[in-house]
Amino acid sequence: MSPAARLDDCFRRPLAYWPSLFLIAAATPFAFAPYYQFWLMPLLLAALIFLTELRPTISVRSAYLFGLIGYTAQFYWVHTALHDVSGLPNLYALPLTLLLPAYLALYPAACFWLLEKSALSRPWRIGLLLPLLWTLTEFARERALTGFGWGALGYSQIADFSPLAGYAPVGGLHLVTLVCAFSGAWLFLCLRSHFWRQRFFYTLLLGMLFGGGWLLRHTAFTTPDGSSNSVALAQGNVPQTLKWQPEQLSATIQNYYEQVARTQADILILPETALPLMRQDLQTHHPGVLDQFAYEAQRNGSALAIGMAQYNAERTGYLNAVLNLSHYHPDRPDDIPYYAKDHLVPFGEYKPLPALTEPLYKMMNMPLADFDRGGTSQAPLELARQKVAFNICYEDGFGDELIASAKQSSLLANVSNMAWYGQSNAMFQHLQQSQTRALELGRYMVRATNTGATAIINPQGRIVAAAKADTRMVLEGTVQGYQGQTPFMRMGGSLPFIGFCLALALTLLLLGRKQAAPSNKPNQPFN
Repeated sequence: MSPAARLDDCFRRPLAYWPSLFLIAAATPFAFAPYYQFWLMPLLLAALIFLTELRPTISVRSAYLFGLIGYTAQFYWVHTALHDVSGLPNLYALPLTLLLPAYLALYPAACFWLLEKSALSRPWRIGLLLPLLWTLTEFARERALTGFGWGALGYSQIADFSPLAGYAPVGGLHLVTLVCAFSGAWLFLCLRSHFWRQRFFYTLLLGMLFGGGWLLRHTAFTTPDGSSNSVALAQGNVPQTLKWQPEQLSATIQNYYEQVARTQADILILPETALPLMRQDLQTHHPGVLDQFAYEAQRNGSALAIGMAQYNAERTGYLNAVLNLSHYHPDRPDDIPYYAKDHLVPFGEYKPLPALTEPLYKMMNMPLADFDRGGTSQAPLELARQKVAFNICYEDGFGDELIASAKQSSLLANVSNMAWYGQSNAMFQHLQQSQTRALELGRYMVRATNTGATAIINPQGRIVAAAKADTRMVLEGTVQGYQGQTPFMRMGGSLPFIGFCLALALTLLLLGRKQAAPSNKPNQPFN
């Protein structure tokens, strides 16, 4: 028996197979922020393909377990939000924490289930169909049930030295996911092919893939518009357990007021719901507070934007908003331009299936859990000499939805409150999403957060300045306004690319069925 055959026989055994599957799944968080080990993800995907080929009859179950373990390791911070911050007893918090990974794992399982239906030859099935199916299933989970794209394969490649990040401005996150899946599949085929010509071919493909990404990484699709501004991003570091307590309000207002008063940047941005009170209630019960904030900012020459909730026009609901106080005047207290969050977080900002979920909310400390949507196609806010396309927290995970406002803007901004997740990796995973949006849309992205990760990101997706997490401070730096459109923007988002991938995958699946019909022979994994 050859060494390769002995290795295969070893890993087919349950005592080696299942621990190996567990280890490669548990290692997936290291490919993402804050670790940024982008090279790891193609290796882990290649290892998954290796294991599923050794035991093809359980490939779907293996893919599901891979997803369940991997997503649990990545999104453990759901328990922090439910139990540590919201106070939900572990009797409910633990199973609800596992519910999200259990649902998300259905998508890699679906990928391998569809792959099972194909009897194409190994190079076509693994080298082309598998990456297409992985990309399509990840796109589906980004869109289904309002979407959850965290942990997508493409995010693992958004790092300073990753050549595959260069594909983001061309086709967006999902193109990066596809090329990452290609790299894992082709690496597997390179290592597992029996003939040197095949190995050379897959090595050549990998070289072209990484070389193309490197060239794109050094290609500018948008250009500076000649404007430049200093920016200041306030990080209040208010614990979520205290934020909405009435006795904490005065301290929070004083904290942010002092940060505003000490800052002289052209643009000053405070995080999501920085002042934890409805704008109208603040003006009624604490008159003069917004006047003082606006006065100090205007006295220092700063254009001020504050994250704050407010009632809608009919006062029948409320909005998660960013208020532009650049031209605020006490005589016109309601004449405030604002951006209102449109893509809401299920269970956190609106209540799906309220008849079933309402009892859980009564056990949790979760104020403002039922926002109204702000509406699509909101115009950028003008701050200093920049047209700023704002998005709020969760919205930063949906690049397609930011294109319309980005086309009208010179600068991107995200305001967030990641205190829900304590000192976990959630804030850095969210930061990596902002890096992706900067690449996709070819503009500076500034992030003002309550606890982290407050940062300034350039159009190449690189972090040029960052505040220390869980620290009260103001991050200052300089940004340039940008103009023009990336290919991703010109294409209008991911749908044309995804449509092409879907058509190609369906064609391959149909061809595979036609080939399988005459012979009725089971597919051999090493043909």
